[in-house]
Amino acid sequence: MKKFFKVVVGRWLARTPWGMAILGVGWFLGRRRRQREQEQAGRGGRGYVTRGSGRPPRSGRR
Repeated sequence: MKKFFKVVVGRWLARTPWGMAILGVGWFLGRRRRQREQEQAGRGGRGYVTRGSGRPPRSGRR
């Protein structure tokens, strides 16, 4: 649902030059945040755990 909301808001903002500027700033800030999180995880910090599909791991069974 969150991804769908992002798409709808992004399409709505992309209709105007001001909206494109807002999207650009948001993209830049999000990119910086992700880089900072990766650096913290890389140097032994507590980094965030990302979940792929939202399902629990399969524990080696098939």
